[in-house]
Formats: sequence, C-alpha cells, structure tokens
Amino acid sequence: MGSCIICGSSTDGYICESHEEDVVFEFEGSHANQLTPGRFYRGSVDGFADFGVFIDIGDSVTGLLHRSELDSRLESLDWNSGDSVYVQVTDVHDNGNVDLTWSIRQADREFRGSLVDTPEGDELPDEAEAPDPNEHAVAGRPAAEPDEVTADQPRTDGNTGTETTADTGDATLAEPDADRERVPIEDLESRVGDPVRVEGEVAAVRQTGGPTVFTLHDETGAVDCAAFEEAGVRAYPDVEQGAVVAIEGRVERHREDLQVEASGLTVLDGEERETVENRMEEALAEQARPEEVPPLAEDDTVADRIEGIRDLAGLIRRAVLDSRPVIVRHDASADGYVAASAIERATLPLVRDEHAQSDAEYHYFDRRPLGEGVYDMDSATRDVTNMLDANERHDEKLPLFVFCGVGGTGASRDGLELLSLYDADRAVIADAADDGATEALVETDGTTASALAATVAVHVNPDARTDLEHLPAVSFWVDTPEAYADLAAEAGYDAERARDLRESVALVANYQAYEDKRELVADLLFDGRQSLAARLATQFREKLDTAIETAEAHLERHEVDGTVLNVLDTDAFTHRYDFPPTDLLCDELFRRTRDDAPVLLGIGEDELLVRHAGELDIDRLAEATAERTLEADVSVGAAGDERLTFLVGERETVREAVLEAVGEQA
Repeated sequence: MGSCIICGSSTDGYICESHEEDVVFEFEGSHANQLTPGRFYRGSVDGFADFGVFIDIGDSVTGLLHRSELDSRLESLDWNSGDSVYVQVTDVHDNGNVDLTWSIRQADREFRGSLVDTPEGDELPDEAEAPDPNEHAVAGRPAAEPDEVTADQPRTDGNTGTETTADTGDATLAEPDADRERVPIEDLESRVGDPVRVEGEVAAVRQTGGPTVFTLHDETGAVDCAAFEEAGVRAYPDVEQGAVVAIEGRVERHREDLQVEASGLTVLDGEERETVENRMEEALAEQARPEEVPPLAEDDTVADRIEGIRDLAGLIRRAVLDSRPVIVRHDASADGYVAASAIERATLPLVRDEHAQSDAEYHYFDRRPLGEGVYDMDSATRDVTNMLDANERHDEKLPLFVFCGVGGTGASRDGLELLSLYDADRAVIADAADDGATEALVETDGTTASALAATVAVHVNPDARTDLEHLPAVSFWVDTPEAYADLAAEAGYDAERARDLRESVALVANYQAYEDKRELVADLLFDGRQSLAARLATQFREKLDTAIETAEAHLERHEVDGTVLNVLDTDAFTHRYDFPPTDLLCDELFRRTRDDAPVLLGIGEDELLVRHAGELDIDRLAEATAERTLEADVSVGAAGDERLTFLVGERETVREAVLEAVGEQA
C-alpha cells in the first residue's frame, strides 16, 4: 500500500482513483495493449492526414487524434512533426489502433503530477528518483548553497512553526525571513539567481514525481514555486489552493519559465494576510475597471444602460484576472451567436495575455449555445455538474456565466437560481430579466442583444473595437438604426453584406445547435470570408422561400371582433426538424403578411407563437387564455419571447381561447 502523490491518501501505487486524470504519463511500453484507456500521455507529432494527426506515444506506439476531436481546425494547428503534445487515450482496439482525444492541458506544469507507465507498473520519473543536488533546475529541487540551511541545521516547518531536522543530506526547507524585502512577481525576471521573498495567494498545487509545485500569484503576476521534501512526497501538505503565503527561495529558469526554488514557506494570517489580500484586491479592482470608452454609435437605448454595461464588462475583466473561466450562454439564433461572438472576440486576447499556455483560450473561455433559447434546469444542472467536477479534479475556480439573449425570468429563473446556490456569478443581457438573480443586468428592450453585447465587448477590450463595429447592424432583421448601418458601412459592410452575414449565421446556428462552431462563426463574422457568407446566405433564402411558400398555402384567415388574424398549424405545415426553425419562419411569414393581417398565430403541439403589429400584451393574452382554459396550464414562454405554452391535450381548446382573447385586446 502506498500514498497518492497528489493528496497523500492511501492507495495501491502512486495515484488514487480520484486523481488519475490529474497525472500525465510517460509511456515506456512496446505494445498498444499496454496503454491504459482514460489516462493522459505525453506524445509527439508523427504526421498529418486529412482526417487527423498521428501521435507517437513512447517509442513504439502511434495513435490517431481524429480531426473531430480537435478544438482547432486541422489546417490552422501550429504544430510541426516532432512537437510535444498531450493527449488522452480513449480506446485501444484489438487490431492495435489507438484512439486519442485532445487534452486542454498542453504542458507538464498544467498537470498535478507525473508518472511513468511501464509494462511492470507505474514508476516515478527517473529525475525524481535520483535528482542532481548541484543543479537547481532538476525537478525544481533547491541546491545547497553556503548561505542556506543544510542538513545539519534545524529547519522550521512553515505550517507549524516547529523545528525539525532533515534526515537526508540535501538542502532543506525553512521558514522565510520576515525581514527580507518582498519582491513583486513581475520583477523576478531581473532577479534570476537571487534569493527572494514573494507573497501572495496559492492559485494551484500540483505534486510531481519530485517537488511539490505551488503556483503563487500576487497583484503583479504568477510564478511557480517548487518545494522539495522527498521524491514524490507532498511538501507542506496543509497548504492548499487559496492559502495566503510567503515563500523564500532562489529565482531560476526551469524549462524556459521562471521558477522560485523554495527554501521556506509560511502561511500568513491575521494582519499579514489582510495586508496581502488588500494589496491584491486593490490592484485587481483597478485592473478590472473598464476604461470610459464611447459607445460604438449614438443609441439612446445603449446610453440609458451604460452603467449596467460597464458593470458587466468589469465582471468579465475581473474573471479573467482571477483566472476564472468565462462561460457565455446564448440563444442559438443569429442575434445570440453575434452577441456572444462579440464578447468572445474582446475577451480572448485578454485571456491569452493573462495565461501563457497555448490552449488557455479554450480553458478559460467557453461559448455554449442554448438550442431552446431558455436556460432551464437541464442546462443549469449540466453546467453545475461540469463546474463542480472541474473544481474537484483540477482546482478550477467557479466560472462567471454571461447570458446573451437568454436568461430572463420565467423558464430561466430556476436555472439561474441553481447557479446562485453555488455562488457562481451570473450576468444577463436579455429582456425582462430579474436583476435580483444576477450580478449585472442589461435589458435588451428596444434593441438587440448584439448591439448591447458589442458595447459591453468594447468596454472589456477597447483594442477590439474595429473588429466589433459592424456587428450591431448584422443583428437587426428589419429597420436597422441608421447609426449602426452607417457604422457598418464605414467598416466595409454595406446593407447587402450585413444581410448576408445575418442570414449565413442564422443558417449555421440552426445546425448542431448545441455546438459553438467557433471557427466557422469567426470565419463569417471576422475573417472576411465574404464568398462563404454569400453562399450560405443563398442557401438560407432558398430554404426559407420554400418553407414560406408551403406555409402561405396553409394559412387560415380569421376575423374576430374586426381584427384579422392568420393562423398556421406549425405541426402540420412546417419541417420542424429542418431549416428554418419555427420561430424564424413565423417571423418572416408575418413580415410578408402583416399588411393584410396584423396578427399571426403559429400553433404547435404544446406552444403557440404570437406575432403582431399592434400593442398586444403577451402577459394579458396569457391571463385571458388561462381564464378560458383552466385545465391547460397556460403560461408565457421564455421572458421576452412572444409565445405561450400549454398542455398537449388542450391544444384545440387553447387555440379557440387565444382567438377570442386576441380579438378582445385588439
């Protein structure tokens, strides 16, 4: 029976079951069947094919990383043959083929431990078993220097303050000298080779086969600090993520990165802890505060919401600085994709600047469409499960959730409340949202989510302004405000090109509605793929015209109390699982028929879409319908969405009740 190199718990071997995915393995076997599915392995690029990348794992086994497993498009990968990569083995077939998946961790330092997978079993890396005491960079182990504590001297444990004597002939760990001047982490570059004292918060802890590595951040940056107790043994086992500490050691370069090779660590409390926390909080608050930048265009609706916009931008900037993931949940519509892409475009450069690892943008920013346009309990449960798993397995901080075009009250309330129970911050750009359920609220009443999100984005990152100027015009289906149309035209997007973008994004949004389609959407919105947008827009119009022609042939015309209504049975006369989606079809159908009929009702199995040209109040309509159909459980759909929901068995009763209620209101 051994102990886990990460948590110290008793286990067979070096790693417990709950932390196996936190370790990267070096493979020393000779056959594919010696690999362990589920483990992460260090490999190297062997070659490229149209369908993926071949990865050598060890000297004798090659696996396939299929292009469908890659977060980036195959042709845009910045990889060369021989480059080191990190992958997870998902399956080993009887014929020796090895299936791989992409690891978001693409450096040793991003794993919490390292082991060697041999045919005889797992082993510690050789460098951890026999470190060179005269070389600082080996396993992050501090070497003995004349002015440092040696094995003959007592040492002070930074956790307990008690003196102990090392039982090895190596350099030992001691309590930092409180009188030594603190060095900000941003100044360590000029102090290579010098003994220093750094203070800050422990952002992460990982146990390698040699030292324990504490990632420390202060108000100026972050640095890894390696503390060596014994090969594979956890140094300072009581110090976990979130502890405020002082570390003393020598600044060295370790695999091209700076690293403090710790000779002592102490946990700060009381006034010392408060001083460090206040210093970090003041600096982060100042960094996160958005600049006062002018809106993209003159827009009274935006101007009325500018304080909420700045608050939301500040939340995003602070999340990036706090190394918290930003997760954007958005409607799977043209407006939802454009709004979320604006925030993505502004935030990703900040993520790249804050984190050195090449895949940071995939780790610290995620965009997740909502196919139903509602943040319901199903979506919230999935998010909570994922974030708690990431927190438990990888010490990942709880994310900031930003909702674009979704997240209003009604059907989304329960989902938002579930997030709030776990103290996950929530910010909403949507109609009629309940600001009591969020940290920041920007209501879209009178404009589009994209117009507001683009303004949020330019406050998040003013350098992204030129990339964002055309986006508001893309989001308006009709009556684009002149200020936004002119702004887009100045950026090279006239009315026709803006329409092509809107329609092409709407088309791709309909397919694989739960996928972010990051690269495809970026091609359309930012990378000048004008011919691609025009071709997809042509498909959009052809498919929409065909659906409209079918729907127009099956419209039922009614006149109730002098009001003319069109009714479409969306179950019978639309392709519900193909393009266009029902709500988009009803939008366009109403635009084409509203001169003759100011109200359109699209009734489906358990929902009724309402499109109108007058002052029809959807809440009053729901109340009047419910009074007439007590058994139908009639309610308004997602906040800001003109639809009613009801029980399937009451469809015909609801249909007649709505016709009467619309006539009364009109």
